[in-house]
Amino acid sequence: ITTPTTNNLQQRRQFLSSISTSIIVQSLATQPANAAIRDPKTGILLPSVGEIESSIPQTWDEDDNPFASLSESVSFSRLDASDDKIFYAEPRFVEHVDQQAVDSITSYVSDRLLQNGDSVLDLCSSWTSHITPGKLELKRVAGLGMNAKELEANKALTEWAVQDLNENKNVKLPYENDSFDVVMCQLSIDYLIHPLEVMKEVARVLKPGGKVAILISNRLFLTKAVGLWTGSDDIEHAYTVGSYLHYCGGGFGDIKAEDLSTRKKSGKERMIV
Repeated sequence: ITTPTTNNLQQRRQFLSSISTSIIVQSLATQPANAAIRDPKTGILLPSVGEIESSIPQTWDEDDNPFASLSESVSFSRLDASDDKIFYAEPRFVEHVDQQAVDSITSYVSDRLLQNGDSVLDLCSSWTSHITPGKLELKRVAGLGMNAKELEANKALTEWAVQDLNENKNVKLPYENDSFDVVMCQLSIDYLIHPLEVMKEVARVLKPGGKVAILISNRLFLTKAVGLWTGSDDIEHAYTVGSYLHYCGGGFGDIKAEDLSTRKKSGKERMIV
């Protein structure tokens, strides 16, 4: 991991600690990233090579907990605050990112993240877990999502359950302690209104030495993402996810970010994990 400059880290911590009601107003515009590149076709501000990796500090300062002074009613509010059960009532049998991104996710999950014999929890799961069929002999693949029809159609799952992780701040995952070798959350962390509590539960159901992988992109359902997310850019997203893991009280260590994108000249595509 490339060590971030003190100035960069201070800027990110200041960004998170100074969130106000304006963050939802700014939801259609990203904050500038250092040395970033603006895609000429989409207008999206993209991080330059190495910025995602350097977004995670090598040493965390407990006094800099960005969530200690945030207003939950603002930072984790959404433009559409209606019951998520309504939004997810109808199944969506589509990918929410482009095919290149799908290929990148599948390659990372199937070739690098998971190993034969693993017990896996796919958190915020849907009709696909991006696990290459027949490639791995997994002991268990549990899917926890919002739509029964989508989960039922997911052939990678050995079991599934429906649970709204936003319904109750005192969330409890329906699994025993030390159940999984790997927990993965794909393209969904930005919709959680109680991410610290959910990540603490993830720590509980992980086996000692287990891994959690959170994959994010710059595409989203804008009205359902939390204000903290819509008001920031990819670099701040990576730092925010790292902060969720560190400050949730789950005891996570060795937190890293990796840019899985491919670049064509000054462009950037694919995912971040």
